[in-house]
Amino acid sequence: MDLGIKNKVALVTAASRGLGKAVALQLSREGAKVAICSRSEAAVQRAKDEIVQLTGGPVLALVADVTKNDHVRTLVERVAAEFGSVDILITNAGGPAAGLAADFTPDDYRAAVELNLLSTITLIYAGLPLMMKKRWGRVIAITSVAARQPIAQLILSNTARAGVLGFMKTLSAQVAKDGITVNSVCPGYTKTERIEELAAMFARSGKGTAEDFYRNIEVEVPLGRMGTPEEFANAVAFLASARASYITGVALPIDGGYIKGLY
Repeated sequence: MDLGIKNKVALVTAASRGLGKAVALQLSREGAKVAICSRSEAAVQRAKDEIVQLTGGPVLALVADVTKNDHVRTLVERVAAEFGSVDILITNAGGPAAGLAADFTPDDYRAAVELNLLSTITLIYAGLPLMMKKRWGRVIAITSVAARQPIAQLILSNTARAGVLGFMKTLSAQVAKDGITVNSVCPGYTKTERIEELAAMFARSGKGTAEDFYRNIEVEVPLGRMGTPEEFANAVAFLASARASYITGVALPIDGGYIKGLY
């Protein structure tokens, strides 16, 4: 299927590895002009080189911290200067620390909100005017299944990411008239570098092997396995496409059936 996004301009944040990188790669495969960012210049350049090698498409690699407003403004300005606009905005950032309520102070919640909720809002406020001028746009926030089904050890993420869903749902109704769709995606357990690092930490803790770590996760997933970054990226690319023109305001789990609720 031709997704209809050849030569569209996509900005994917936190895209030097993991899900962000997988999404950037898939959008490049679909013919989009892709801009990626990371806080690490070396990491984002490596990601750019890999994507260009695999697709041959134009990729712009930039250094930015999405929790800093001036970085976000400069990021969007540079993408627009290089490629002419921003048509597809994929907001993404790392997750806050794991732990229970007793492990954190109110300042930890403020930091989590800055990282996951306010970074999303700031990016969208910067990119939305460019989409409104063209009366076409796709805004997609990468969140987590924790925003739909709280995970006990992730109270900071549960709190901040649920706010993202509320913002995105409300915004979707307000910009629909401008030809802009606004959706969230909620990845479940996906075999990224981060998950592999957690498996190694689990093994070093003496609680079991890395294989035990993976089995503990897989037993909770009806499909019986973790997802791949490519599977996640395929779903995001469809939402970012011209073919998804009548889908807006959704929070889509990409989780192998992990979320148990009806909605």
